[in-house]
Amino acid sequence: MSSLKIKHLISWKDWSDEEILDLLNFAIHVKNHRANYLGHMTGRTLAMLFQKTSTRTRVSFEVAMTEMGGNAIYLDWMSSNFQLSDIDLEAEYLSRNVSIIMARMRKHEDLLQLRSGSQVPVINGCCNMFHPCQSLADILTIALDNPKPLSQLKLTYIGVHNNVVNSLIGITAAIGMHLTLVTPIAEKVNIDEETVTRAQKKGTLSWETNLHQAIGDADYIYTDTWVDMEFFNDPNFAEKKKERMELMMPYQINESLLSKTKAKVMHDMPIHSGYEITREAVRNPRSIIFQQAENRLDAQKAVILQLLEV
Repeated sequence: MSSLKIKHLISWKDWSDEEILDLLNFAIHVKNHRANYLGHMTGRTLAMLFQKTSTRTRVSFEVAMTEMGGNAIYLDWMSSNFQLSDIDLEAEYLSRNVSIIMARMRKHEDLLQLRSGSQVPVINGCCNMFHPCQSLADILTIALDNPKPLSQLKLTYIGVHNNVVNSLIGITAAIGMHLTLVTPIAEKVNIDEETVTRAQKKGTLSWETNLHQAIGDADYIYTDTWVDMEFFNDPNFAEKKKERMELMMPYQINESLLSKTKAKVMHDMPIHSGYEITREAVRNPRSIIFQQAENRLDAQKAVILQLLEV
């Protein structure tokens, strides 16, 4: 099989607006018709390769394949030979045994190398630059929550510019939803300029420094951890963590902030309660965080089914 003919999900940059919208609509269909896909993966295997820790990504992909009648193999990077060999060579071997690969990688460049060797579709389960599966579940959650056309809704992200933000910029641009960013920490190395430029041309992206103004007319407010999960408990990162917390604490989603908006609350998890969001805000009646996490399952099913065209 030629890699040129294989459809991957690495980032939304490789997908047209129409393809993204089709995938979203398909995810909605899968969510509402789970029983229809119980046997669609019979005889197929998903390889799940993890450099990064995970709860939702592993559970949702493994359950997705199991519920659809397939199998999922968990591969820990450090206990495999991926750490010892050229990534593309290991990927070519792996892809000769499985139908599809999901990789959760630290470096985007390593993910691209894996894709170059794979003879089956590769799904980005998260890397330092993009998290497309998360953003698909996010928009799926909004679509299921609100009857209005997505192009009439406003989403405000509050926090650090990271991989989730890059993917949110990409998917909201494709569907015409306006995204406002309140990102006091936005290091250039973490911003995908191509994705930003695409959204700017479509008029779906803006930045705001006034937090209260940013949330005033928002339908949804979204936050994420201020420190990457790999470094949160790392003593070598303690000083930078302290600096970030001091800078970001005024942007915490809490009951005081929620009193100034009617927006619903989103967070992609894992949650560091007391930092980017309080437990009270997580449990607020307007929180849809756990629906958002639940929808990872149906989003993953849709991605797998679409890439394998079954």
